[in-house]
Amino acid sequence: MIKKRSKVKILTGKDKNKDGEVIEIDRANNRVKVKGINMVKKHVKTTKEKKGGIISKENFLHISNLSLIDQKNKKVEAKK
Repeated sequence: MIKKRSKVKILTGKDKNKDGEVIEIDRANNRVKVKGINMVKKHVKTTKEKKGGIISKENFLHISNLSLIDQKNKKVEAKK
């Protein structure tokens, strides 16, 4: 089961075969955010508190595109 701070391997997409750590989970939509993976550019408007500009942030990935990495032997677990 995938939880926060779990190590995962990306199976598909532009970040295929990269490893990362889960930072956020959306269980209702079966999606997760992985640190440093699936980065997108977001245009932010200037406000009184924050300066505007273009920032990079992680976007959600579907759980089916991930595989959990076993912490004991550092191998990818088989999908169930």
